[in-house]
Amino acid sequence: MDLRFGYGTNGFTNHRLSDALAVLSDLGYDGVALTLDHGHLDPYAEDLPRQVNALAGELAWYGLSVTVETGAPYLLDPWGKHEPTLMSEGAQRRVDLLRRAIWIAADLGSPTVHLCSGAAPKGLPEEDAWKRLTAGMETVLQTAEANGVTLAFEPEPYMFVDTVGRCLELGKRLGGHELYGITLDIGHAHCVEEIPLLECVQLAAPQLLNVQIEDMRRGVHQHLEFGEGEIDFVPVLAALGGLGHQGLVSVEIQGGSLDAAEVARRSIEFLRRTALEAPTVQKEQREQKAQEEVQEAQAAQRARP
Repeated sequence: MDLRFGYGTNGFTNHRLSDALAVLSDLGYDGVALTLDHGHLDPYAEDLPRQVNALAGELAWYGLSVTVETGAPYLLDPWGKHEPTLMSEGAQRRVDLLRRAIWIAADLGSPTVHLCSGAAPKGLPEEDAWKRLTAGMETVLQTAEANGVTLAFEPEPYMFVDTVGRCLELGKRLGGHELYGITLDIGHAHCVEEIPLLECVQLAAPQLLNVQIEDMRRGVHQHLEFGEGEIDFVPVLAALGGLGHQGLVSVEIQGGSLDAAEVARRSIEFLRRTALEAPTVQKEQREQKAQEEVQEAQAAQRARP
């Protein structure tokens, strides 16, 4: 299988960023999902250009690809998690952060910037929230266009955009913009989606840019190590491989920071073992799909007058 595995730097908050890169390279990861935050790469640092240039050199040295993430919960507001959002009265601060992230991504060679919606302000009618979110995204997309970076929107549990379906709705409201796509978190989909997990993968497939992966239990938004939750990952990796997914499949286990190196080791070993089992399931998935297509064609033929 040609899947490329990465690891989120928000799972290494007790490591220097340079040390985290060294560990992940030693373990054989293909890339990193870089969360912009005060502890690693602070997008508001006075010497940001120097830090970005140094980081670009380190990524090249280790042969690691990168995607830039903006999910640090308290970067903009020490009291409000993920505040302000693009739907807030102070949305310009979020716009500014996303524009900085795009510039950083362009300098690092990251093809995407990951973002999520946050919660809608209390009392704001849903349609008004959609309008504010769409307007904010349109502003940010102008910077994305100027820098050739794609926005990879993630549905997040208990946020305004919490499902793949609502991600697709946002894409429609943006007119099908070519620089808008989806980051699918496998654990999140299992946690909150009403449709089966593999259907979520297929639904996101046409716009799928990045994948985040971890174990999880239904209805409980807690990122777990593989094997500690309920997800069967063999068919998941088989489905992603069958799609020819080219983006990173990045482990996101923020709670493992105190034992980050070993969590990362256990994670890559699990993913490698699982990937070895996936081709058999992949063949079964192809055969099932072909059978369903034949049945649909036969049903359509019978329905003709």
